[in-house]
Amino acid sequence: MIEAASGVHFSGFHVDGIESRKAVIEQPTTSTENVYNEPFVIGVAGGAASGKTTVCDMIIQQLHDQRVVVVNQDSFYHNLTEEELGRVNECNFDHPDAFDTEELLSTMDNLRRGKAVDIPNYDFKSYKNNVFPARRVNPSDVIILEGILIFHDPRVRVLMNMKIFVDTDADVRLARRIRRDTGEKGRDIGTVLDQYSKFVKPAFDDFILPTKKYADIIIPRGGDNHVAVDLIVQHIRTKLGQHDLCKIYPNLYVIQTTFQIRGMHTLIRDAQTTKHDFVFYADRLIRLVVEHGLGHLPFTEKQVITPTGSVYTGVDFCKRLCGVSIIRSGESMENALRACCKGIKIGKILIHREGDNGQQLIYEKLPQDISDRHVLLLDPILGTGNSAVQAISLLIKKGVPEGNIIFLNLISAPQGVHMVCKSFPRIKIVTSEIETGLNKDFRVIPGMGEFGDRYFGTDDE
Repeated sequence: MIEAASGVHFSGFHVDGIESRKAVIEQPTTSTENVYNEPFVIGVAGGAASGKTTVCDMIIQQLHDQRVVVVNQDSFYHNLTEEELGRVNECNFDHPDAFDTEELLSTMDNLRRGKAVDIPNYDFKSYKNNVFPARRVNPSDVIILEGILIFHDPRVRVLMNMKIFVDTDADVRLARRIRRDTGEKGRDIGTVLDQYSKFVKPAFDDFILPTKKYADIIIPRGGDNHVAVDLIVQHIRTKLGQHDLCKIYPNLYVIQTTFQIRGMHTLIRDAQTTKHDFVFYADRLIRLVVEHGLGHLPFTEKQVITPTGSVYTGVDFCKRLCGVSIIRSGESMENALRACCKGIKIGKILIHREGDNGQQLIYEKLPQDISDRHVLLLDPILGTGNSAVQAISLLIKKGVPEGNIIFLNLISAPQGVHMVCKSFPRIKIVTSEIETGLNKDFRVIPGMGEFGDRYFGTDDE
């Protein structure tokens, strides 16, 4: 359910034997001078006449305060040649090869870079994209990519921040298709039925339905499912808030959200959740954050011989690593780190709060060689950012390079993100969700209460 978010992994087969490679592969860094205000991209796929356009229209209507544009995959059909026009009934318009995916990718690349584009206006009667003037599309906050095979090409999928599959019964889709093709495209019903049995249904089974597994969200009944669309829009608004912060700070990483993760957040935020369930689901979320954080460490390329005698090119884990927990809530994240990194050293920092903003360092116990290690700083909640800034300042004072620190937490308030990222622009923050903000008592909202008390069972109840 959670796709890899730290880059593309390549495996290699080399027949010329194993070469010893020592080069360290660093994670790519992004300069704030070269960061584009990339849009939030939503992919909407599903069978023909499943209700994708209706779903897109409903999302646009509810996101009226955002700049939203729709890019239809139908606009990128190849022009038919004269030979193909002579046998148009034999052309399969539901096959991946019917689309000019390279042109679609080029269009999306320009939009994501903040450039206006001219999108072809495909004519389904002449089967040409130059009959009508192209449609000018300006850069926007949200781009909806809609089409039957929009999930088919991995190069297109990787552009999407959210993927929605509209799942509608085949009989309903056929009835809608007959009404649409006879009315809008000037085709007779016999041609429509013949094309459906010959091309549309086989293509759905072979190419469209298999892409359903890539969807983050599946909407049964399409546009008739108002409850699902409302939930999706609410989810999009939450992600847009996170997305805006990630535009500002390229060193902030929010793990890809699914409804599974959203469900776990719902449970640990519920004031009625028992301690047992709170610990269970908090541990699951912490493990995801830790695994994601480890993906931002440098790795050394390594080749091994598999049991089949083949050569596999992979990576070797970073060896010089340690964890540092901010007592006491940070200690809840230690088990997940130990489960991922066998025998890892873990230091401790205790910071006492004096008033709303004052912080006092009470205790620290860190590995003596910490300056030579990459450090995973552990604290489940980033609130004002004052404790985090003091902990990071201590690590830097001990000789840890700023770029060697990765700060892991479950939830982060925007105020804390601003505080940490502005103070230390070279550290990385990895979190699972961005919060609304802080209340008058400087508590994170909506939040999850006093994390340490709920996790260790020391709350009033």
